[in-house]
Amino acid sequence: MPIIERPGHPEIFYQLDDFTDPWLDRPYILLQHGYGRSSKFWYRWVPILARHYRVIRPDLRGLGQSSRAFDLSTGLSADIYLQDVDAILEHAGAQTIHLVGESLGGIIGLIYSATRPDKIRTLSAISTPAFLNGDLVKRSRFGYTSWEEALRQMGPLGYAKAKNGADRFGSEVDPDLAEWFAAEQGKSDVEVLIAMQKLAPTIDTRPYLPSITAPTLALVPTSEAIVTLEQRKILRNGIRQLNLTEIESRGHNLHCTQADRCAREVLAFATRHDGITLEG
Repeated sequence: MPIIERPGHPEIFYQLDDFTDPWLDRPYILLQHGYGRSSKFWYRWVPILARHYRVIRPDLRGLGQSSRAFDLSTGLSADIYLQDVDAILEHAGAQTIHLVGESLGGIIGLIYSATRPDKIRTLSAISTPAFLNGDLVKRSRFGYTSWEEALRQMGPLGYAKAKNGADRFGSEVDPDLAEWFAAEQGKSDVEVLIAMQKLAPTIDTRPYLPSITAPTLALVPTSEAIVTLEQRKILRNGIRQLNLTEIESRGHNLHCTQADRCAREVLAFATRHDGITLEG
């Protein structure tokens, strides 16, 4: 498994899935997960994408198999996340990518696409708001005085279960999927989660949106509390080449609950850009 080592930075892990024909020089798709998650959460996407593209699945620093050996007070920022993506592309030998991000990973993707346009073939943002509004922060307290206190008192697993019921999944979701989701997020380091929750509300992509020149696909749930109608309006007005598609869901985590649909939408979007004809 590829591990990126750089002086002054934690080790960054990524998974490379490539089932393309070896005589074809197929482009890369990078799948960036969101808050408290890891590269494992894309597992349903891999069989659909990796036959046609070389798929990179990184773990954000401090999560999954990436190291948390860094100063949490100074080692997390939007720019640092962008630098980590740069390092991943260099290590993998990818000159350009189709960038796919979900939730916080999509927020990172919006800024990366705006600031590194020459590296982006297409951008796909799954359940991605332009910024985290105050209502979301309040809902994430679960009766405690702050988001941080909720995480400390409930722990990563208890917090994940509470979030599952609050806005991540609708009542129609497979309970085993929700349980697996919570168990995986429950493995996260609580101090990393707290540092991330302090950072996330400070990131506002609105100033970056007009600088996104790549064709952009936004996949959003039909009904949820994070990517609201106002958030969708901001994305539509800010991104010049935006295709926004609603997918039936009452929860935030489309990339898990509607994985096949989302992956096939992204695949069709990327292959149209590249002129690749899909089999069958």
